[in-house]
Amino acid sequence: MTELKAPTLKDDCFSLPLGVNWTPVDEALAYLRAALECVCAVETVAVADAIGRILAKDHLAVRSNPPAANSAVDGYGFAFAAIPSGGNAVPLVVGRAAAGAPYDGRVPEGAAIRILTGAVLPEGVDTVVLEEDCNTSDTEVAFEKPKRAGANARKAGEDVEAGSVAFSKGTKLRSVDLALLSALGLSEVQVFRQLRVGVISTGDELVAPGATLDPAKTYDANRPMLLSMVARLGYEALDLGHVGDDRDVLRSALDEMATQVDVLLTSGGASAGDEDHMSALLNEAGAMQMWRIALKPGRPLALGLWQGVPVFGLPGNPVAAFVTALVFAVPACGILAGKSWKTPQGFQVPAAFEKRKKAGRREYLRARMTDEGTVEVFASEGSGRISGLTWADGLVELSDEAQHVRPGDLVRFLPYGSFGL
Repeated sequence: MTELKAPTLKDDCFSLPLGVNWTPVDEALAYLRAALECVCAVETVAVADAIGRILAKDHLAVRSNPPAANSAVDGYGFAFAAIPSGGNAVPLVVGRAAAGAPYDGRVPEGAAIRILTGAVLPEGVDTVVLEEDCNTSDTEVAFEKPKRAGANARKAGEDVEAGSVAFSKGTKLRSVDLALLSALGLSEVQVFRQLRVGVISTGDELVAPGATLDPAKTYDANRPMLLSMVARLGYEALDLGHVGDDRDVLRSALDEMATQVDVLLTSGGASAGDEDHMSALLNEAGAMQMWRIALKPGRPLALGLWQGVPVFGLPGNPVAAFVTALVFAVPACGILAGKSWKTPQGFQVPAAFEKRKKAGRREYLRARMTDEGTVEVFASEGSGRISGLTWADGLVELSDEAQHVRPGDLVRFLPYGSFGL
């Protein structure tokens, strides 16, 4: 079949309205949500190979689950209305019903049949009594009549009915989803091609970890962090390496990148300084927007298009790069990959700390849960303290308003897992 092409983003997809200066986090997220769309083509893959893929359309059940009424237990089946109340000894039909080996015939009214778990209910059977609640001989079974018809019997389609929507467009498939798709008779699914996300670091100060002990050099921590984040989200991560502060070299790298990836995450060089070549090149291309986000850590977020490829210019500081990637790049990449917009799930948890903040910006504190069910924050808010990211298992989100958090106050805790990590 012909591969369905995805649309190309418009050059103004990152443009904020005129007059906007400092942008609240929620407004920036709402704008991204409205401006972006999927950039991945559609392809068909086997269900067995579809783990982590994103559905490109609604998928309907080919048949019901279960496909026929069946027994939920090992026991004896009969017609409820034909059995008197109280204890009864009823004749046993010769033969039995088993999973995959149904009974070929009708069970007479007032009689019972041996039936095993998963077996299709024979004609004339609507109720099953548990084996442990019966006494049997070669020709009879004695039991107390259940209180309701249909006991221990599963109805056809009680889980999912044939023709109903099993999974909606935009669903990212998990292992359990593959089980249901298979049970409903689907062997193939239509999915979006995996989003290809490139990651590049810039700056003369960066070197590979362990390359030197020169204190004037900085080990590149952002690239392995961002690449692993991309892979964990289920996208194809492309390591585009490190480029120094050379505008021509960076331009060539971006030109090559545009033929390989669907979106680019950069770190460093995205502000307005003398050596901020990434933002300068995006400005030259005429598709650069510098968003000044009212948040800590982070603030500047350079967004643009290079030959139609969206570029997220993250701060060079690893803590700020991590937070801005979680808050902005992760949900944006979800849209570009074909998912529906995902707001991270937060939990109201008692604080095990005290914190004052001024109004005017959103703050994200590195945090983790305690054994007592409270949340504590890292001792330092310094953006250079990368160890705080590994110490934490999530972030505490403090709203834009002025706050004085005291121990015991409820705060919003966002586990890393709520972002898909």
